[in-house]
Amino acid sequence: MAVPGSFRRQPANRGLVSHCTHHHIVVFLLTFFSYSLLHASRKTFSNVKVSISTQWTPSCLNSTAPELRPYELWNSSHLFPNAEEATLFLGTLDTIFLFSYAVGLFVSGIVGDRLNLRWVLSFGMCSSALVVFSFGTLTEWLHFYNKWFYCCLWVVNGLLQSTGWPCVVAVMGNWFGKAGRGFVFGLWSACASVGNILGAFLASCVLKYGYEYAFLVTASVQFAGGVIVFFGLLTSPKEVGLPELGADEDEVSVEEDANRPLMGDDDVDDDDRNYSIQATDNDNQPKAIGFFQACCLPGVVLYSLAYACLKLVNYSFFFWLPFYLSNNFGWKEAEADQLSIWYDVGGIIGGTIQGLISDVLQKRAPVLAVSLLFAVGSLFGYSRSPNSKPINAVIMAITGFFIGGPSNMISSAISADLGRQDLVKGSSEALATVTGIVDGTGSIGAAVGQYLVSLIQNLGWMWVFYFFILMTSSTILFISPLIVREIRLLLHERRLRMLAE
Repeated sequence: MAVPGSFRRQPANRGLVSHCTHHHIVVFLLTFFSYSLLHASRKTFSNVKVSISTQWTPSCLNSTAPELRPYELWNSSHLFPNAEEATLFLGTLDTIFLFSYAVGLFVSGIVGDRLNLRWVLSFGMCSSALVVFSFGTLTEWLHFYNKWFYCCLWVVNGLLQSTGWPCVVAVMGNWFGKAGRGFVFGLWSACASVGNILGAFLASCVLKYGYEYAFLVTASVQFAGGVIVFFGLLTSPKEVGLPELGADEDEVSVEEDANRPLMGDDDVDDDDRNYSIQATDNDNQPKAIGFFQACCLPGVVLYSLAYACLKLVNYSFFFWLPFYLSNNFGWKEAEADQLSIWYDVGGIIGGTIQGLISDVLQKRAPVLAVSLLFAVGSLFGYSRSPNSKPINAVIMAITGFFIGGPSNMISSAISADLGRQDLVKGSSEALATVTGIVDGTGSIGAAVGQYLVSLIQNLGWMWVFYFFILMTSSTILFISPLIVREIRLLLHERRLRMLAE
């Protein structure tokens, strides 16, 4: 006796492989590397904080040395009297970036659902590259140092960078259905971690020539990537005549079944599928949903609040890890940059494995809960890591596995699930909006967190890790209703299978 609904799973699982074309592979790679480049330019800023802080503060204080004249010429780059104030301003820049990034995400999601996703993404990449070049390279070449100018540039950069994530998730959601989405998106969401690794590698290679060259290299590569996206990205299957994903994500809907003859021949099925696509294109064009409608979708608010807490922790590692390693252990900045890569390696593996497990269970929240419980322990362990690079790297990778993995899953696979619920009939016109809401709320939490970290670290880095543990626990608390509901569903399905046998 078969379990009810089992016949609906078969086409979905089979469709992941049978419906994959070279267009799917190209879309996967283009969206993957486009967001990797955006993240690489962000990572550059965190990797050169020590160099920037040194440039912005006097190198030494010698009261007996004669004062160099003119004062404005020799001290124009010294924006702050000491390293503590420079560090606080760097934290303020992180907060400014994330707040503007969060605001931009809410707007970019709505814009992405109404304009061509390829145009929005390529514009954001190229424009952001120009801003990053101006911030880190042009100002240094011209010896122009101004706090307000830096703040304004970083606000604009946050707004432009916000075009990336909603667009790439929406494009991926258009091409890949729910079958295997946890694994596909888990693997694909490694784009952020790969971008971090790429940014750290590029920065460490050219940092000896000056921090401005780190910004120059990443900005140039990002601009080139934006041009490639403009000419090469396909935003949906219909652009090349392939069938679009339906309301049930590659499953045959009841309405389509009504239009098909009751025949089992594969060729006839193919002809009917083409007929169905034409009817959908002409009669059922999806319309973009409003912001408040998207907020009211089940799970959107809870996952958004949970992601605000989790992204705070994840982005604190992103922005502050190299600085922490240099400041706490006295390691060279280039060495700290290279070592911080292991956190992202853990995040890549964690996102992929946890996404695969969630596909097998067909539930996301229980997998998140288990991972986040282990994340609390890994944070406590990493806070007591000894001054040993190999041990630090291992514990760092474990921490990245249990924090970066859930973060990647919420921002990608779960956002795509939320944007393709039955209530919106799987409309791609909801994907970017929902993704913007989830990631935007997360970025607000991350923005507040970066400023708090810059304040709390004055009390000692141990207090920073206690703060991270508190935020990770809050993440579990916010999704606890979803955890309970999905565990009940798992138990109910298990009972049905036992009865069926």
